[in-house]
Amino acid sequence: MATITALLFDFGGTLDGPAHWLDRFLASYRAAGIEISRAELDFAFDDATRIGYGATRVVSRFGLTDLARFLVGHQFEYLRKSGPDALRKVLDDSGAAGRHRLVEQVTKSFVSETAAGLAHSREAIGPLKGRFKLGIVSNFYGNLDRILEEAKLDRFFAAVADSSRLGIFKPEPGIFEAALKKIQCAPESSAMIGDSLAKDCAPAHKLGMRTVWLRTSPQSGEDSGAADVTIRSIDEVAQIQW
Repeated sequence: MATITALLFDFGGTLDGPAHWLDRFLASYRAAGIEISRAELDFAFDDATRIGYGATRVVSRFGLTDLARFLVGHQFEYLRKSGPDALRKVLDDSGAAGRHRLVEQVTKSFVSETAAGLAHSREAIGPLKGRFKLGIVSNFYGNLDRILEEAKLDRFFAAVADSSRLGIFKPEPGIFEAALKKIQCAPESSAMIGDSLAKDCAPAHKLGMRTVWLRTSPQSGEDSGAADVTIRSIDEVAQIQW
């Protein structure tokens, strides 16, 4: 078995905090006093994500706070039109000023949690830089380089494969291949670390990479056989015996 010389990381839910963005947004909505279920928010989350992917020219200049505000704003717009009746009434009754305050509350909460996750990852990734070539493979909005620079994580990564910049989205193999080409490393000498079995581990496994699943919540119905190693925290990556 080839020696592992490169590590590729997912970003959202992996490097920026131990939870999927949907779950972190959900917690932020509830902290702002908005009663909504995960299933109800999921539709708004997907709609805002789709809009974000289609707005790369605008979003590419955003830092973390502007990105979160953009996404939350579009989530609110979806919920006002297509959310559950009770929530639509709450949002309508709040008026424009009230909705603006709620968007800011949700944004601030999400950004605070994300910043803490990024700071934690900065400490966890530091010891890996001298041992491995490091890269990121992420379905993102075209501004991941800005987010990494803000978080002082950019200095660790020799390759950043941002799907909106490349026009290739996980689980397509091309986005992984783009990162491997940038760091000049073969798949069999690389490992992929991410929180999604379907989007991170399975496609990387098919390319011949070693795979590490950051298991932050149960994912029933997915093939955990795509993961060579399962971890519960990003801190465990440094202890893996390749």
